[in-house]
Amino acid sequence: MRKLKVQMQMTLDGFAAGLNNEMDWVFASGPDAAGIEKITELAADSDTVLIGAGSAQEFVSHWQNVADNQPENPWHAFAKLMDDHRKIVFSRSNKSFDNINVEVENGDLATAVQALKQQNGKDIIVYGGIDFVSALISFNLVDEYYFFNCPAVIGEGRSIFKEKKLLKLESSTAYKNGKVLNKYVQA
Repeated sequence: MRKLKVQMQMTLDGFAAGLNNEMDWVFASGPDAAGIEKITELAADSDTVLIGAGSAQEFVSHWQNVADNQPENPWHAFAKLMDDHRKIVFSRSNKSFDNINVEVENGDLATAVQALKQQNGKDIIVYGGIDFVSALISFNLVDEYYFFNCPAVIGEGRSIFKEKKLLKLESSTAYKNGKVLNKYVQA
């Protein structure tokens, strides 16, 4: 069975974004080649990306632009993967998205994701948005969590967790830019 993996950038105080979805803290510590390599490796272990409707247009357009027009960008290898991967946008209202290469899923989230996990292929990865990831967590659909803890504290913000969740730390890797990648699984 395929695993569903969530990869998120998080503040040290546990937020995925500020109250108004600010994420200026994500790259404040600067790039780290080893971190980019790890993110690319996680993407390569997957062949499907799940995206919430609220972030789909920006996500897909951004990575298509990097893949098509920025070969010198350190994120180019990752962008090529994002461009090539199967992308499924979960939406309650949209039947299609203009100018982006995605499938749209309007059905029951838990049922659709369980069916995807039963299909043949590599793992499935999710990058956001916050409400979408929260729903996946609430339905206990996430198998592995990859949190890049950024050296930033914002005091208040938006969390992906809405209820108590016990996790087990499986690995931890520190990067030169101060970020720490913690991999968690269900406890």
